[in-house]
Amino acid sequence: MTIRGRTGQARRLPAGARVRAGQVLGALETLYPDARTELAFRTPFELLVATVLSAQATDVSVNAATPALFEVYPDAQAMSRAAPEDLEPFIRRIGLYRGKARNLAALARLLVERHGGEVPNDFDAVVALPGAGRKTTNVVLSNAFGYPAIAVDTHVGRLSRRLGLSVQTNPDKVEADLQRLFPKERWVFLHHALILHGRRVCVARRPACGVCLMAPFCPKVGVE
Repeated sequence: MTIRGRTGQARRLPAGARVRAGQVLGALETLYPDARTELAFRTPFELLVATVLSAQATDVSVNAATPALFEVYPDAQAMSRAAPEDLEPFIRRIGLYRGKARNLAALARLLVERHGGEVPNDFDAVVALPGAGRKTTNVVLSNAFGYPAIAVDTHVGRLSRRLGLSVQTNPDKVEADLQRLFPKERWVFLHHALILHGRRVCVARRPACGVCLMAPFCPKVGVE
């Protein structure tokens, strides 16, 4: 199967990728029928903050920090009045907390200045916010507004290559490959289910292939 990248140059998917994609989706639907984000949030703003904090950090550590943070800064208006130093004590146990505190203070101000304090349901507007790259934007828009998207984090990228769905290492290219292989209405589910499988079964160093439902058709790319 050949697909074309943004430059128009032909790019091939792994042999058998479309058949395997159907098998992967079936297995994930059996294993994780209710797959959803494990980040705790009540509003689009809380989800945006939590997702920014989750970069290179665990959802568990983020969920432990955000209740106290949101009690003091429940919305963009409140957080826009904070300096990064005000936010740091709440997120000190999360990796890269100083840079994330700067991003949160800046993005809250921009939300107030540009969007009336609300997270916009618009990809270009969200991705332009400090700390909100393509992955973060996809997570926020898909979970808060039902936007069809596949956010490619380390788990999704790793499993896509291991399962023979993509050979790409660039997250944007992995995302493009997965979008061509799976129906649009299942993109959000696919993202969450792959993350759960990557955390619980198909871990990075010692995947539990012996108990994996996908073992019969998984090519185990990169597994020794």
